[in-house]
Amino acid sequence: MQMLTRDFATVLGVEPELVHASSEADIIIRYAVESDGCASHPEAFAIRYTQEGEHAQLHIVAHDDLGLVYGILHVSETVLGIQPFWFWADQSIAKRDAVVVECKSYDSPVPKVRFRGWFVNDEVCLIGWKEAYPPTREVWLPVFEALLRCGGNMVIPGTDLPKTGIHFDLAAEMGLWITHHHAEPLGAEMFLRAYTGRSASYNEAPELFEKLWRKAIEKQKDQKILWVLSFRGQGDKPFWENDPSYDTPEKRGEMISRVIYRQYDMIGEAVQNPVYCVALYGEIAELYKGGYIDLPPDVIKIWADNGYGKMVSRRHGNINMRMPALPSGEDQGRNGIYYHVTFHDLQASNHLTPFQASASFVKDEIERSFEAGCTDYLLLNCGNIRQHVYMLDMIRELWNTGTIETGAHLEAFVSCYYGEANPDIMALYRTYAEAAISYGPNSDDLAGDEFYHHPTRRLIGHWLQGRTAEADRGLLWATGEGTFAEQVQWFEQRSEEGHRSWSQWLATCEALLATLEGDEKHRVSDHLQLPGILHQSGAEGMLWVCRAYAAAAREEYAQAFVYASQSMWCYKKGLQAMREAEHDKWTNFYRADWLTNIASTVNNVDTLRRFLRMQGDSPDFFHWYKEYLMPETEKYIYLENTHRNPLSDDELASRLQTYFENN
Repeated sequence: MQMLTRDFATVLGVEPELVHASSEADIIIRYAVESDGCASHPEAFAIRYTQEGEHAQLHIVAHDDLGLVYGILHVSETVLGIQPFWFWADQSIAKRDAVVVECKSYDSPVPKVRFRGWFVNDEVCLIGWKEAYPPTREVWLPVFEALLRCGGNMVIPGTDLPKTGIHFDLAAEMGLWITHHHAEPLGAEMFLRAYTGRSASYNEAPELFEKLWRKAIEKQKDQKILWVLSFRGQGDKPFWENDPSYDTPEKRGEMISRVIYRQYDMIGEAVQNPVYCVALYGEIAELYKGGYIDLPPDVIKIWADNGYGKMVSRRHGNINMRMPALPSGEDQGRNGIYYHVTFHDLQASNHLTPFQASASFVKDEIERSFEAGCTDYLLLNCGNIRQHVYMLDMIRELWNTGTIETGAHLEAFVSCYYGEANPDIMALYRTYAEAAISYGPNSDDLAGDEFYHHPTRRLIGHWLQGRTAEADRGLLWATGEGTFAEQVQWFEQRSEEGHRSWSQWLATCEALLATLEGDEKHRVSDHLQLPGILHQSGAEGMLWVCRAYAAAAREEYAQAFVYASQSMWCYKKGLQAMREAEHDKWTNFYRADWLTNIASTVNNVDTLRRFLRMQGDSPDFFHWYKEYLMPETEKYIYLENTHRNPLSDDELASRLQTYFENN
């Protein structure tokens, strides 16, 4: 109701009057009666109209609370024009003197997916946006509102946030089902946080684990919970990494099955008609596919993509099994999926930028999962919302209707958020995926923004640690076997491709920006130009680091110093672009960039160039100035007391760059 009254005030300039006498109202919100003919499935709503003389009334009716919520938000969208992502996409909302409503009944369709929602994961932008921690109601309200406007009904509200935060209570207050992270089964406290110093072994201390589970069940038993049953190790990793006695798939599967059945029984004893889920994520999916895990028959099995949108098992370090992650034809029971449009893996994922795969790729993967029977549950990793609005809106349509025509959706999306179906803006959304570079042989091996940062920091660390005689084993997932020099060459080739493709895409974007003004220009800058700059500057930054290594290997340290400086300047462009996107209500939105962490990359490259300057300009840091920059007339007659003030790294690099370009 607060949303609806706010929306009326925004559009019409005055809040509606709330009355309790139905005869006086223009809009009536109530529970459905038989004569309304409202469908009986969960969360159904209907719009009905009545006419008494000149007085028409709009009725929003439903059998349950979420049905009423969806009905209210349907009126907000269709009557007042408030779009699902109005807040996150900075929709321009036109002021009007009146709203003309066509008095035509409406019945909400049955959504394709029964439980559909977001995992607000890796949410560092939301955490750092405001001063208070954990994030307050002010931060969470627009998140949950957007989810409800998308027809979502469940959420994992954040990742490992303090239990004192408002996120769980507010999500429940807004009618959402709560579900759990696969690393936090039943929503219980992590074992090592509760029992610091103990061995996190269920065999050794089952009573301690069960005490935490029982506490979580007691706290949540009266709420709308999708209970996630699981058993992973502490810190979201396989439990056998800390207990090597589980050295066969039979032992591992037996333990996971035993724990899941125990959790299942404990919930069943305390909760009426519970809804159970099992996250078949990572190693658990592989064990289940191998026949090593036994599950209760009425749980929803949740299959997961690999973080890059493909329904196969995810990569673990350098191991990439790519085992199909969908139920087979013989797999009976209820099934759903956990899907990513943003991911954080310290390798090549996207976090600050939109998903790099095409709309048609996402459509095919999700529709294929529906065909395999995964329609009971769709949990979408939504990250920090703002960067991923286009893909979140796409999947809103998929989980509601089961299919999508990507061209028509894009046209509608651009019309809603940019004021008109601008063909140039649509073209930028379409070609975004074409600019992404491939780092591997598979269709989903496309580089997100993290590709230009985590590997670069690894290359620098390996180099400065003096380990260049051997390959960096942590980069074999990308380069395959070879020497460290070959690894550097591989990344140089990929980053050169990225610099070329993203420079072309960004030039098109900036040419369009020159023709725009006002809010439309801000939106194109925030949602298209910014990610283009992050990709382009990241690719170029990586490219110069690789070239710096090659120059240093030839002992051309002054040239390597210039290349490292050019790299740092490129990465700084990304930081500057994020600062410029923090206007108005978005002030400080990117200040907690701790995952891609562009500032850390800048610091790493700065360390590198200082190291390189020490190779040829130390100890007086005057040698390169004398060798390359000092006029010939001064080189042999200068007095040290007037010429020995060393140039700063930036000034020296800038002047050396000009010298090398001219010579």
